[in-house]
Amino acid sequence: MSLLLSPSSGLLSPAMPWETTEWFNSEPLNLAQLHGRVVVLEAFQMLCPSCVSHSLPQAVRLSRTFGDELAVIGLHTVFEHHKAMTPTSLKAFLHEYRIPFPVGVDALRSAHPAPVTFSRYRMQGTPTTVLIDRDGMLRGQKLGPVDDMSLASAVTRLLDGAVPPAVCAIDGTCT
Repeated sequence: MSLLLSPSSGLLSPAMPWETTEWFNSEPLNLAQLHGRVVVLEAFQMLCPSCVSHSLPQAVRLSRTFGDELAVIGLHTVFEHHKAMTPTSLKAFLHEYRIPFPVGVDALRSAHPAPVTFSRYRMQGTPTTVLIDRDGMLRGQKLGPVDDMSLASAVTRLLDGAVPPAVCAIDGTCT
């Protein structure tokens, strides 16, 4: 399944700001600080089997492969099992799984069960991979595992500036 990297109208939309409560492996980060860099935002939960087996290892490989050219950011976005997935547990998880990139904890609102950034991006679950271009524009978002080659191709196109301002799929094909 491919995902459009921009809305069907052909108009790009700015990536929504993140609202976090704590950061690991980094000082607090926001999109303005990352302007000029391509960003892969990997939304995950540490008790999500697909996150642990596929998406987080993939994000680590992206981080190592592209280095400073690419900002890989984790977003721990807990919408269930809140008592089990605390920041203390997350810190141990990140150490055990050797996650080297910055990870923010998505903020919660007391009256709403879904985390703030999760809701802003209209995520439906985890893992969710989000692509943001150098100008802070949302270029792609996909729920579930993404094929390694497809994601690497989409990232490379964004890094090279080869993605036109029209519509592209996360598999790298553009129309």
